[in-house]
Amino acid sequence: MSARPVGINHVAFEVRDLDEALAWYERFFQFTLRGRRETMAWIDLGDQFIALSQGDPGPGDRGRHVGLVVDDKEALRGALRAAGVDVRPSGSLRVTDPSGNLLEIVDYRDVQFSKTDAVLHGMGLDTLEKSEPAREELRAKGLLGD
Repeated sequence: MSARPVGINHVAFEVRDLDEALAWYERFFQFTLRGRRETMAWIDLGDQFIALSQGDPGPGDRGRHVGLVVDDKEALRGALRAAGVDVRPSGSLRVTDPSGNLLEIVDYRDVQFSKTDAVLHGMGLDTLEKSEPAREELRAKGLLGD
């Protein structure tokens, strides 16, 4: 018998300097720090989290990335551009953290990834709604409760 994957609990990144990484993430993302040790920290994403572990992240990898879902991709793009980060003015949004971890930023409203109403409420995102194309994707898979 095999197990059926149902989601991702967390993503772990190696970072060269934990304080530098936390400062960068805090500059561009609103988050709650779940916990911290000398060489590790955990950033809450509602019912999931990012684990940051100080170590040697090695060279950056242009192809390997994590798709990070945010409530407003364009607001983040604006903040990154205002800070002088070189990102595209429109379309896909990819950015590397100070240790070279590549993030592809996607807007919650536009992808099939979904949080339960209870999790959205707990995160203060009660009014965040899916776009119609995302709703169609969910509907086609039988994952939309309407």
